[in-house]
Amino acid sequence: MNADRRQFIGRAGIATLGSYLASKGWAQAGPADYRLEIAPLKLEIAPGKTIRTVAYNGRVPGPLIRWPEGKPIVIEVSNLSDVPEIVHWHGQWIPSDQDGSMEEGSPMIAPAGQLRYSFTPRPAGFRWYHTHTLAGHDFKRATYSGQFGCFYIEPKSESGAYDQEVFLTLHDWNGYMGAASDSSMDVSYDYATINDRMLGHADPIRVREGQRVLFRVLNASATVTHWIALSGHDLKITAMDGNPVPAQGTMKAVRLAAAERLEFLVEMNQPGVWVMGETRDDIRKAGMGIVVEYAGQQGEPKWVAPPETLWDYRPFAKPEGTAMEPDVKIPLTFTSKFRGHGEFDYWMINGKSYPRTDTITVEEGKRYRLLMQNKSADDHPIHLHRHTFEVTSLEGRPMSGLRKDVVMVKANSTAEIDFTASNPGATLFHCHQQSHMDFGFMMLFRYR
Repeated sequence: MNADRRQFIGRAGIATLGSYLASKGWAQAGPADYRLEIAPLKLEIAPGKTIRTVAYNGRVPGPLIRWPEGKPIVIEVSNLSDVPEIVHWHGQWIPSDQDGSMEEGSPMIAPAGQLRYSFTPRPAGFRWYHTHTLAGHDFKRATYSGQFGCFYIEPKSESGAYDQEVFLTLHDWNGYMGAASDSSMDVSYDYATINDRMLGHADPIRVREGQRVLFRVLNASATVTHWIALSGHDLKITAMDGNPVPAQGTMKAVRLAAAERLEFLVEMNQPGVWVMGETRDDIRKAGMGIVVEYAGQQGEPKWVAPPETLWDYRPFAKPEGTAMEPDVKIPLTFTSKFRGHGEFDYWMINGKSYPRTDTITVEEGKRYRLLMQNKSADDHPIHLHRHTFEVTSLEGRPMSGLRKDVVMVKANSTAEIDFTASNPGATLFHCHQQSHMDFGFMMLFRYR
């Protein structure tokens, strides 16, 4: 969607916000369960290095929202920034008008405005929240900014087979436009952080020998896929995008596309002072790392590069490999169009860029298979709002049982995902890479 059209829709939504909220029952009396304040922030990520950004409650990431499964919640959001804003509750099965996507009909929050979201968080697991606005060429806006936070929906029963729990967010900062090739533009970064600090400038994660530590890691980058390892330790993957994996597996390093979450257990059996961080030296040296310190250990943090790792979703799926047949198959082809040097490409689904893409109608209760063919030279972290999908094929090889809300569709490859139309309302489908979404890589599903 171009900037003018988005701004027009945003202004129209704001102009009718009062009557809209009243008709939908948004205006609720009584105290909110959580309050978020969107405001400019000078974030010191290391001594002498300050990022001017926008964030929630004066911190990055925003506050961890931890809430019991099945219990209604009211979250009050105040917008103290200078542009209309919105908060998307990523990965949750909630109504379209609460989901926090203007394209689905959620209202924008005007500068100096306030809005209450009210919904019942589900499904259980590790979700997150973030702004869902246009950035275009402004790399201080949208998901380039500090507007993100973790949202953990506590299951009604949880084994708790760990001694310590650690939430970590990955982010890249100070983007500027730089040529990736003669035919496209990409975004580069000056700094990277885990949570709000660069490597060596945050308090260490303190552990004890013999502990089992559960790491819940979110890639909140606007565009970058990250590889993470903990020197000297194995990572046992237990969940992806908040959903338990059918087959747990151990890796030396893990990959997270933009918007993906991974949960992994680490047996603390290598006493010392270690670095957890990006496996690529340039990104880790730009700041993406954190120290893990055993009790009673001192000295310089040690980084040991893991062996080269190939990442594949398939080992974490069901071993039988074939999913049930869908009711309907929907082909989706991803391509790009060169706009000229110094500009981002236009992105297209089936030859059309949003908002001129086709809207696909679905029927409640039916199972749909999206046959995705990526004909571009870029990887795409694909996200479907308000639903969880099953990954059913990658590069022509069937699989089943792995449930996610973001899947990486690699360049010049194919992938298939199935979802059941079980949450009526407008539903957005898009690439979570911010520049791809900004320049056309979106479409809507609507229920009949």
